[in-house]
Order: sequence, then C-alpha cells, then structure tokens
Amino acid sequence: MSEKVTGEDEVVDLCRELIRIDTSNYGDGSGPGERKAAEYVAEKLAEVGLEPKIIESRPGRASTVARIEGEDSSRPALLIHGHTDVVPANADDWTHHPFAGEIADGCVWGRGAVDMQDMNAMTLAVVRERLRTGRKPPRDVVLAFLADEEAGGTYGARHLVDNHPDLFEGVTEAIGEVGGFSFTVNEKLRLYLVETAQKGMHWMRLTVDGTAGHGSMTNHDNAVTELCEAVGRLGRHTWPVRVTKTVRSFLDELSDALGTELDPENMEETLAKLGGIAKMVGATLRNSAAPTMLGAGYKVNVIPGQATAHVDGRFLPGYEEEFLADLDRLLGPRVRREDVHADKALETDFDGRLVDAMQSSLVAEDPIARAVPYMLSGGTDAKSFDDLGIRCFGFAPLKLPPELDFAGMFHGVDERVPVDGLKFGVRVLDRFLDAC
Repeated sequence: MSEKVTGEDEVVDLCRELIRIDTSNYGDGSGPGERKAAEYVAEKLAEVGLEPKIIESRPGRASTVARIEGEDSSRPALLIHGHTDVVPANADDWTHHPFAGEIADGCVWGRGAVDMQDMNAMTLAVVRERLRTGRKPPRDVVLAFLADEEAGGTYGARHLVDNHPDLFEGVTEAIGEVGGFSFTVNEKLRLYLVETAQKGMHWMRLTVDGTAGHGSMTNHDNAVTELCEAVGRLGRHTWPVRVTKTVRSFLDELSDALGTELDPENMEETLAKLGGIAKMVGATLRNSAAPTMLGAGYKVNVIPGQATAHVDGRFLPGYEEEFLADLDRLLGPRVRREDVHADKALETDFDGRLVDAMQSSLVAEDPIARAVPYMLSGGTDAKSFDDLGIRCFGFAPLKLPPELDFAGMFHGVDERVPVDGLKFGVRVLDRFLDAC
C-alpha cells in the first residue's frame, strides 16, 4: 500500500512548480505563462475529482475556477482566490534564478514566492488532501486562480465578475492574499495581520503640451520643464495623516501588544517600533502619489512639444475626493491628467464567524497568536469581487521568522518564503476550512 500523501508533503513542490511557470505580467498582454499556469492548476484539481473550468478573457489570459460541494450547500459559499501572474524579474539581480524555484536557507526562492504562488500552493495542497480523504468543508467553497492581478485584474477577476458571475453564485465571503502573516512582538505574543481594508488606486498619465523648438534657443514654454516641476512637487509632497477605522484598530491592538501608545501624528517614533512591517503600515496612514515613469523627446537638440509622466496614486477609504483635489492643486493648470486604471478603496469590519475561524485556526497552530486587522497599501482582486457583494479579507497564513523582511519580498529582489511557513499555512488553512 502506498504511503498517504498529505498537504504538508505536497505544498513545497507545488509552490516550486508554480514558480517555474513564468507568468510575468508586463501589463501589455505579452506575458508567457498564464494559460500554462491555469492548465497546471486545473490538472491538479481534476486529479482529485473536481471539474475545473478554464476561462480565457483573451488568448493566453486564462483563469481557473472550481467549486467544492460542502456538507451544507444551503449555506452561503466561501471564495478562496489567488492570482497566478507575477511581476517581471531580472535574473541578473537575484541570488537564485527567479523562475527556478530553488530551496536554499530554509526557503523557497523565486518570483511569486510570496505574491502569491505560496497561497496558491497552500490552497491546492489543502484541497487535494481533503478531497483525497473525503473531507468536505462545512459549506461550498469556490476556488479561483486568476490571471492579470498585477495589472489591475482586467483580464482576470474583472472579466469573471462582469461576464461569468454565475461562477460565484451564493458566495458571500472570501479570503485572498496579503494577510494572515505574522509579526513577532515578543516571546509571548505574535500578531497575525488580517487584511480588512485596502487603498483605492488611480494609476494615471500626466501630459503637458508646450512649444517645440531648437534646443539651442531660449524657450519659456518647455513642456519638459513644466512637467518635471509638477512631478517634483508631487513626489516631494507630504500628504496629511488620515487615520481610518481599520488603521485606528490596528494601532490600538499594537499599542496594547507593545505596552506603549502609538501616535500616528508622530510617524518617526511610531514606525521605529514596527520593524520590518513599518513600510507597509506607514503607507496606510496617508494618501500617496508616486511618480514612476517619464517620457519626452527624441533628439538632444530638439525641445519636444509634449512631455508625459505616469504616477501610481493611492487613496484611503473615504478620501478619494480629497486626494484628487490635492493632486490637481499640486500639479497645476498646465498638467492634464487621465486615469490609466482606477479602482475603489475597500474596508470591512473585523468581526463575525469567519474572523473567529481565522483566530481559532491560528491559535491552534501557534498558541501565542492574535489576529488583528490592518489595511493594505496596495490593491487585490478583492476590488472586483466586492462588486458581487462579497465581503473580502486577506488571509494567507504564514508564520515568519522575525528577521525576515516580509514587506520587502513583494515585487522585490530575492523574493522567498520559508518552507516551514508554507507547511504552517497548510495546517492553518485546513483548520480554517473546518471552522468556516
């Protein structure tokens, strides 16, 4: 008789195999691997008796969706969603090749290790073990492995929500990425940050028109000069602190854990106490607008008639109007702005049966665990699923070593996830499905 294979046995290899499928999303539809990843996931689900559907929004842009029947299908269903695409990586910058899925220093290395092939692998591992052993979840569970999240989800979650909402019939709650990871306070307390809110986005193009001319001549209507001055004002601007409901709850929880008051108005002192998650948390206290691209001209001695820039703008829940007004004031009347991609901010309460299931499943595997709400400075496919009335959380549980710069792993060089963290996540997700 063959030895029983568990989710913990499989999860590392699943993660490595997903990383080896180059699903780089360049934002222009030229990525090589989303269809291959969708087929890989579908094969792994079909092996254990599911009937997954692969849906293409355009050639190569494929997502995989499957439904697991629960013990009580009359109950509202749960969605577990992940994206298979990743941001590009330059192999020359990495210690280990970003698409090799190597194991070194107790970690699986590669692009997508934390964003988010880890959660995809943990979900597959848990589901495969449960289906092999006939363990149904208490209610229906919909699985969605999605394309295009890294470019806003137009060809993934957004396409499914707009064109195939029937796939999510009866779903009222969801879990996805960038939540459930640990922050060790001391030997008696480890916080696990569950995402209950995320900033909205305005990815935008800025354009200034000027007078073209010879580079040797005086020109007081230089589009490059005008644009650069506006971008400089924007990039150096200190946006006002705005403490939302979720951030206030997180700071209160952290204050209690640290035994000291955290003042959001005193950013330097507050963030100094947060270690590796300071960058992630600090970005949730303000609106932001980061210039990311510049373009103008075609020859050194020709003043161009137009200059452009791209900006990654993010706004807090409830502060979109203030953000746009501040943006226009900073840019001035000469700068024309247009959205490349825009989406809403999200915020939900940290309560209910699903939250209780998160807390209980974490404590069962880590007795010093405490789940706390936090806001994500970026965005996820939850923005699309919210349009179906689905209440979304970020819960991809990972127990992390305190010294690991987890926030720096996202879109960073040498992205990696601890092997023990993956196995911990499998155990927690399994318990979570029993309790959800």
